[in-house]
Amino acid sequence: MEIILIKDIENLGYANDIVNVKPGYANNYLIPQGFAKAATASAKKVLAENLRQRAHKDAKILADAQALAETIQNLPLSLAVKAEEGKLFGTVTATDLAEALAGKGITVDRKQIVVEAIKTVGEYEATARLHRDVKATIKFQVVAAE
Repeated sequence: MEIILIKDIENLGYANDIVNVKPGYANNYLIPQGFAKAATASAKKVLAENLRQRAHKDAKILADAQALAETIQNLPLSLAVKAEEGKLFGTVTATDLAEALAGKGITVDRKQIVVEAIKTVGEYEATARLHRDVKATIKFQVVAAE
């Protein structure tokens, strides 16, 4: 079944993409939750017209995302966390990284940041999905808090 995505869905597609999914997934989950709508002929025409009108705005959004990626990749970031003998009490999560970036004046939603579970002191990398075509690598250091 062809559907038009209204929101970005992990491992499926981005907003305004036309994708094929099984009918049960579309009818029982995506459409009732407001994540997608059926890709009828008229809906495809409306989508094409909307995309044509938004092309200029999307170019500016892409340029802003690329500039933000450059800023993030060159930013020294350090997180002070409670630790004992190199092991952390708890873990460093995407929320912690988003708050650290906010402290530097950069707004990135925690849902855009992908980081593995960090349980020791050291240097790490995370990925920020800023746009469908732009991903930034966040290099940060986890240090023990005094």
